[in-house]
Amino acid sequence: MSKRLTETLSSNYVAAANKLRPKSSRHKILAFVESYDDIAFWHSILSDFETDQLYFQIMPPSQDSLTKGKKTALANQLGDRLGYSMIACVDSDYDYLLQDATPISRNINSNPFVFQTYAYSIENYQCYAESLHEVCVQSTMNDREIIDFVELFRMYSEIAFPLLAWSVWFHRKNNKKDFSIADCCHILTLEHIDVYHMEKSLSLMNKKVQAKIRSLETECPLAKSEIETLKQELNALGVTSDNAYLFIQGHHFMDAVVMRILTPVCNILRREREKEIQRLAEHGMQYRNELSGYENRQVNVNELLRRNTDFKKCPIYRMIAHDLQSFMKNRLVDWV
Repeated sequence: MSKRLTETLSSNYVAAANKLRPKSSRHKILAFVESYDDIAFWHSILSDFETDQLYFQIMPPSQDSLTKGKKTALANQLGDRLGYSMIACVDSDYDYLLQDATPISRNINSNPFVFQTYAYSIENYQCYAESLHEVCVQSTMNDREIIDFVELFRMYSEIAFPLLAWSVWFHRKNNKKDFSIADCCHILTLEHIDVYHMEKSLSLMNKKVQAKIRSLETECPLAKSEIETLKQELNALGVTSDNAYLFIQGHHFMDAVVMRILTPVCNILRREREKEIQRLAEHGMQYRNELSGYENRQVNVNELLRRNTDFKKCPIYRMIAHDLQSFMKNRLVDWV
């Protein structure tokens, strides 16, 4: 073996060995999240920014109790200790849209060591429209497309956007009682779902939205011009009539909208696959074996949805990536 080849192999071996070093030999950045449920989501993001020198350890907000939530992550355990070795990663809720209307929103939007979802919460990313067909495929092992989820939630967002603007307006005025997030979510629920005729559910929701907007305009006649200005401001923040579903309360959107659609879609796809197995089976034993194997390979769609990390093509996600790129660049400069 030539000397040059030996040196090349040795170099590659050393490089590979270095990559296998335990994380303890690298600099650790603690990342506090709101709850255990958020760890996997933020791990899928932060791991993309780890280097040979730096890695993230993601932790719940309190080491002394099971207390969780944004306030705990931002205040109780962390306080002024946030910095290049300790960050907080939180759901935006409405804080990104509120901008500087509240102390928490000012902190989240201005603190370089607080990273936010920009979308309402992690659930909105888990329900990213472009990823939902893949979720159905993984759950049912059937690739037939019943619904164009991208177009469906574009239409949903077009209906929801004006009401979302009113909701944000009330929260900026610190008037949550007259039109709460829960009130908004109740109207933005899809009902009487027929997966082959989703336009019916959308039409029903649109009637509820328009009725509520007429009521709000009657109750707050002077707000109409402010709402139009706010819509333009929301557009500048990245909230549009195409993607408003990303800024609706995440738990509600996942449970009362997306899961109400995915469950019947996956049921249809499973029945199709089961009928195909029955049609192709040459005898009863083969049918029972194939059907048993198919049933054992299925994964609950709700579980898959909560594990879904296929959201990194989402334009709103790029804002998180930009913040982390800036942080890592500044962190390396500070470290050196």
